[in-house]
Amino acid sequence: MSEVLFKVIIIGDPTVGKTSFVQRYVSDSYRRDYKMTIGVDFALKVVKWSENQTIKLQLWDIAGQERFTSMTRVYYKDAHACIVMFDLTQRSTFANAIKWKKDLDQKCSLPDGSCVPCLLLANKCDLSHREVDQNEIEDMCKEHDFVGWTETSVKEGKMIDESMRFLIEEMMSKHAEFDGFSNSMMASGGPGGIHLRSTNPPLQPTSRCSC
Repeated sequence: MSEVLFKVIIIGDPTVGKTSFVQRYVSDSYRRDYKMTIGVDFALKVVKWSENQTIKLQLWDIAGQERFTSMTRVYYKDAHACIVMFDLTQRSTFANAIKWKKDLDQKCSLPDGSCVPCLLLANKCDLSHREVDQNEIEDMCKEHDFVGWTETSVKEGKMIDESMRFLIEEMMSKHAEFDGFSNSMMASGGPGGIHLRSTNPPLQPTSRCSC
């Protein structure tokens, strides 16, 4: 059985749910008490992608406090994909998501010079109050070249596995390009055409993530 290791970084402002996202995805747990990330935290998730393919995900949960931003170049190094997260109930975190994406694009790229695939997650969709509408998110994704976006609720576990599965598909596609795998080999490595879908709330995908 072959094994692939991918590094995924999770960035965004403080308190948007980055650490809780990692905990929910890795161990399906959720903690109500907030604990600030100092610098960066690490987690590992092993995914059986197919009968003959295992994926190891190295998840880097990067602190959102401004005093840690000088270290982001080190944290971003060799990343295969990225999640930028913001809080639907705090508009400032949505505006700052653009800054995080630009910071990533300036400091990190794939071996071929292209941008690191970046997925935008609009967290806390379980809360009734919101300060950002879906059209705004869609427009921002198109303008700043995100591979896709969806609303999530880390607290309720909504769209967590689906989001990561979509991101793995993006990384596997890039991995195939860099290693010269054929399209037929990729087809056997995992299900093709993973699309982010959500019935509550509905997904408004970018052009690269069509439903």
